[in-house]
Amino acid sequence: MSSASPRRRQLLEAALHVIADEGLRGLTHRAVDRRAGLPEGTCSAYLRTRSALQGALTEYVADALLSDVDRLAEQLRLDCEFEQESVDAALSLFLRWLDQRELLVARLELSMAATRDPELARLLADHRARLVTLVEGIMATTGKPDVRHRAETLVASYDGVLLAALLRSPAERPEFLARSLELIGEQLSSEAPAPSEA
Repeated sequence: MSSASPRRRQLLEAALHVIADEGLRGLTHRAVDRRAGLPEGTCSAYLRTRSALQGALTEYVADALLSDVDRLAEQLRLDCEFEQESVDAALSLFLRWLDQRELLVARLELSMAATRDPELARLLADHRARLVTLVEGIMATTGKPDVRHRAETLVASYDGVLLAALLRSPAERPEFLARSLELIGEQLSSEAPAPSEA
């Protein structure tokens, strides 16, 4: 979304907070205008329909998360102690996301909406495929077999861990995340090949 105008980014950031605080049902043009402190009608001038607003917000959220993972990947490419450093770096990133919970909550809300909205589902599937490919590229440096399966499993596992962490108190999250990420890493670092597709 770096190419978006400052006003459009302002509206999408406001929409992000609206959906995190009020859920998808609360996401209206009027609510976004109020949250952004802009005159009524501003949001609808940029994003005419509710569908356009949801689609733009989905891309905004997914791009923000993907950019963070891209920076993490670049950091890991420069580090020799891959497996331990990957756990530490992922832990740091996840704790930062949880401290700024709006992105994660909005993504969860939009993911649920995507089960009933083919266009949102397509947008999220495209971003997830890019994320899996990015993780696959990182894991390829380990020399493990079935890297694509491992990458897909890692992304899905991290999704579940983040959701579980959101439901815990802030004080409990660091220990829970550290333990969970270590366990996932141990399982995925085994040499056993992933099951073949039917």
